[in-house]
Amino acid sequence: MVTLEPIVVGDHILIGCEVKLPKTTLLTINTSKGYIMCGALDVGLLNERLSDRHIIAARAVGVRTLPELLAAPLESVTIEAENLGIVPGMSGAEALLRMM
Repeated sequence: MVTLEPIVVGDHILIGCEVKLPKTTLLTINTSKGYIMCGALDVGLLNERLSDRHIIAARAVGVRTLPELLAAPLESVTIEAENLGIVPGMSGAEALLRMM
């Protein structure tokens, strides 16, 4: 099952997506420039094999809900996210605000 829901961050309304799969759930919240995602995101792949796409993304691990994804400290970020001042340890909500 796929669920889309509005997520309020600051003065912005973003799209949260939850994909229920067998034994796991994929979570993502996106802006028009980038996104944050649960531990399923492969930041290394984005930085190395897809570097030509300049993807702005960040990953939080151990989250099970969209509110947890917003609050959790980021575990890793892409090079393009770092260029916007997004760093590991920052909350998902802080990162999304920098992606606006």
